[in-house]
Amino acid sequence: MSSSRGKGVALRGNSTDTEDIEMLSRVISFDEVVKTSIETFRNTFGAEPELAACAPGRVNLIGEHIDYNDGFVLPMALQLGTVIVGRRNGTDSTCDVVTCSDSIQEGTKRAQFDSSTIAKGSPKWLNYVKGVMFHFRQPVPGFDAVIHTNVPVGSGLSSSAALEVATLTFLERLTGKPVPSMADGAKMCQRAEHTFANVPCGIMDQLIALGGRADHALLIDCRNLDTEPIPFDAPELAILICNSNVKHELSSSEYPVRRRQCQEALELMGLNSYRDATLEHLKALENANELLVRRARHVITEIERTKAAAEALKAKDFTKMGQLMTESHKSLSEDFDVSCYELDLLVEATVATRGVLGSRMTGGGFGGCTVTLVQRAALADVVKEMDTIYSRKTGGKYRARFYLAQPGNGARPIELGEYLR
Repeated sequence: MSSSRGKGVALRGNSTDTEDIEMLSRVISFDEVVKTSIETFRNTFGAEPELAACAPGRVNLIGEHIDYNDGFVLPMALQLGTVIVGRRNGTDSTCDVVTCSDSIQEGTKRAQFDSSTIAKGSPKWLNYVKGVMFHFRQPVPGFDAVIHTNVPVGSGLSSSAALEVATLTFLERLTGKPVPSMADGAKMCQRAEHTFANVPCGIMDQLIALGGRADHALLIDCRNLDTEPIPFDAPELAILICNSNVKHELSSSEYPVRRRQCQEALELMGLNSYRDATLEHLKALENANELLVRRARHVITEIERTKAAAEALKAKDFTKMGQLMTESHKSLSEDFDVSCYELDLLVEATVATRGVLGSRMTGGGFGGCTVTLVQRAALADVVKEMDTIYSRKTGGKYRARFYLAQPGNGARPIELGEYLR
């Protein structure tokens, strides 16, 4: 599979200028994720794992809810990821899988299934693995595996795609049969989420998990799946992720409704693709439900904002980039109705703080995270202000968590030798 795969997915380095920001959340490092996975494998299966793979979460800088509308998106892979370690177990098709995730609230953390007769079921987390195996369309021998992650689950940072793409990369190593291209792999994982998790997602999350590149954002054309890495070279700036800790599950939310509304509006405008749409086309919706006007307006303007943001990033015009991010949030909140009180509160508090260039919700919405472009020198003050206002205005019900993000590499195998010494 062709992608820009480097040697390591590591958590961001604890640089000296951020170590004293007490409110930045610490997550377990990538090395700890791998080591815990290995130790769990030993304790569970009484043997050493022989192969491993990983895939990152992502944060989308701009271009929300338009990946399923032929739009452009501008995500970056995170240096947070999902790891799978395992080995063949000598059976023809018996698969025994364990998750170490503390976020699993339902079902069991260990499950067995037959790779020759895959069907979705319980536990839900295993459906992402099963779905990729089903659409892999190659015989998969029996294996034992352990899964672990440091991507916050349900936060809008695409833990689901990280699991899907890590599974795909693991299967490629297990079978010795790589998929033909990055686009093919992304489509395979997207189909898995559609059919086994019942989430009609777009293609962005899977593509960035495969094609991420350190120190770059990735402009993705979701109509033809072309990708363009864009350097993100701004040591004076920081990308701050704020987890509202309001959780969502897309398959039971308004996500499928939005997708249907977008398609209905497109058909009423007499078009085959939103790439052909302009604001003038909204006149065709004058007699339609006003909701459809707002949904289409978001898609049309967000596509233009994302193209403009890519150009701003290339030109290192970060002031413009920040303005576009904030405009994106306004559209997502007012036209697409996928924000919520807590996300709006975070963005409002953030953009009013000195040193912030722009902020927006990121991910599917209805909770999850915001992403903020901020001057590094102002980072401590921004985090403190956001934390204070959010805690006060939610009555202490929610406490935000803050992470620094750096662009990381996409999915790849892990060489276990250094961990097994």
